[in-house]
Amino acid sequence: MTATRYRPLWIGAALLICAWLLAWGGYTWSQNRRVTAEKVAHYLRTVDLSQLSAEARAEALRNLARQLNALSVEERRRARLAGPWDKWFAAMTEAEKAAFLDATLPSGFKQMLQSFEQLPEDKRRRAVDDAIRELKRARATMEKEEPQLIFDSDGTNQPPELSEELQQRVVTLGLKSIYGDSSAQTKAELAPLLEEMQRAMESGRLFRGRR
Repeated sequence: MTATRYRPLWIGAALLICAWLLAWGGYTWSQNRRVTAEKVAHYLRTVDLSQLSAEARAEALRNLARQLNALSVEERRRARLAGPWDKWFAAMTEAEKAAFLDATLPSGFKQMLQSFEQLPEDKRRRAVDDAIRELKRARATMEKEEPQLIFDSDGTNQPPELSEELQQRVVTLGLKSIYGDSSAQTKAELAPLLEEMQRAMESGRLFRGRR
């Protein structure tokens, strides 16, 4: 009789445990599927594009594009700074670079190009300088706080800086002209800068003058 009396309590406890396990399992599954900068960097380091067949290359590039597009704005910047992108772009054909860049353009990108085009040259220079400074600051922070993410096993992972010549062309000719007429390789070099400038536009920093 005692067992019968407490049966509802045991059933309730069992159901509660099952619900907790299901919730924990769902959370774990979603966390495992969630794309992060770490996962993108790991993918870039472990997949050798140059060793893949044509079909496997196409799938690898689609997979990388899906991962990059799934990142938040902040995680996308971390992934840009952490992963060995230069190695991947060096292995891509011009057609692959162009297709990949088109597939990973952030939303509002064309609007940013148009807005930058309307700025006077001095504000263009300021916007470029500010974006480069922010990228360097973000990289320095990652080097200090997350060295395991940003450095390769040999202690190096230094993507080339945007050349002064290319910076000047952006300032004098405008992003829209440069991006529209440039090679896929130049667009790839510009990608981190352009994404940082878009962050500035969305926050309002791009259009604010210095006090």
